[in-house]
Amino acid sequence: MAAFGRFTQALLRSSLTQTRRQLSAAAGAHGEQAARTWKILSFVVALPGVAVCMLNTFMKEHSHENPEFVPYSHLRIRSKRFPWGDGNHSLFHNSHVNALPDGYEGHDE
Repeated sequence: MAAFGRFTQALLRSSLTQTRRQLSAAAGAHGEQAARTWKILSFVVALPGVAVCMLNTFMKEHSHENPEFVPYSHLRIRSKRFPWGDGNHSLFHNSHVNALPDGYEGHDE
């Protein structure tokens, strides 16, 4: 009876080992296929997407026009002077984009 028990345990171990090897081989093939899929997606979707975004940014940067200035009372309130420069320009002021309370710089309308 003891011999039968050892025989069944040996069979069970060999079948489990063989099953694990097969599952491992299948998982390895799946990983290679997944890596190939993501590589293709990177070249076909991601890189053209980045290129289109860069083109869009470049085109908008070079075709900028200031919107019409409307002196709304609730915007560009200066209740206290800024502690730098002339006190009217914000710290990151850009004269091409940011308006002052009385209009854009360099535009006499």
